[in-house]
Amino acid sequence: MTQNPWKPLLDWYDENKRDLPWRHTADPYRIWLSEIMLQQTRVETVKDYYRRFLTLFPTVKQLAEAPQEQVLKAWEGLGYYSRARNLQKAAQMIIAEWQGAFPSAYDEIVKLPGIGPYTAGAIASIAFREAVPAVDGNVYRVLSRYYGIRSDVGIPSVQKEIRALALQGMPKSRPGDYNQALMELGAVLCTPQSPKCDLCPWHLRCNAEEEGDAEVLPVHEKKKPQKTIEVSVCLLTYGRQVLVQKRQERLLHGLYVFYLIEEEARPEKLEEILSEAGFPCAFEREVGTARHVFTHRIWEMKLFHFTLRDMPSACVLQESNGQMIDGAALSALPFPTAMKAAREAADRLIGDSATIPPADNAE
Repeated sequence: MTQNPWKPLLDWYDENKRDLPWRHTADPYRIWLSEIMLQQTRVETVKDYYRRFLTLFPTVKQLAEAPQEQVLKAWEGLGYYSRARNLQKAAQMIIAEWQGAFPSAYDEIVKLPGIGPYTAGAIASIAFREAVPAVDGNVYRVLSRYYGIRSDVGIPSVQKEIRALALQGMPKSRPGDYNQALMELGAVLCTPQSPKCDLCPWHLRCNAEEEGDAEVLPVHEKKKPQKTIEVSVCLLTYGRQVLVQKRQERLLHGLYVFYLIEEEARPEKLEEILSEAGFPCAFEREVGTARHVFTHRIWEMKLFHFTLRDMPSACVLQESNGQMIDGAALSALPFPTAMKAAREAADRLIGDSATIPPADNAE
């Protein structure tokens, strides 16, 4: 197997590729945006976000100049918000260092914030026809199976080998289509479970199909189990306003959350912690539970409603990166998906107290 049979792959791609909005453009900004959105996110979910984002920020310049909260709000629900922050940082760098013209070479693109070898390879090959590989999880899987690579793909030397094989098989006339064809093959046929080998354009040459071990490739080192963290979500209301805080920690940085205490505690203990932080309050009731899975941790959340005894002072709010907001602001500010249940509960609390369900039905 000395030569990668790119022609049957490209013939298959030309006939079977999905009709996706970012495949109708050679604009590097749009290709870049789609690749960033598609990281860790399903294609069907990305389609609507992609269109809405481009309506709000149709150019690199408009993205660079937008308030960060507006960018995060447009990203709300997609998760992995560092992608949005880096997207805007990179747009600002393009304006400052390239006068708004997207850099056209892989070696320049890969220097932008939030862009690694895969994304740089995708942009350079699709938008600028540069012959560079774009190796994502789908491509690691396809090429590991095709070439029979049975070493851990998490090892840098194995990754380097696969990138070399991807480049070796690339037709110089259609590098972008070749990269997309490999990704497409991994997404629709050469899937992690139950690959459709009989429909694959490479099935007569695939080492894994011949050996019968396609489903166990690529080899991955076992991941460490996620850490479960108990979180008390405190909804502090005063009249028809609720306390929110702009997150300063790396996780969910720049997004708005309610007062979070990373421990499971009785309401009396939570009252004490909140009072010491400058928010004297009275416990009302538990209003629900929620669970959110991050990459390396799981938040198991209990939602508690407290009424503030007084409106917090400006000094206390400033020190806690907090603000008291009404229902309109609750809808306008960017919140992470992890706060979805809490935001819905808060909306009921400050909207119409008669609509608050009993605690045991709050979910």
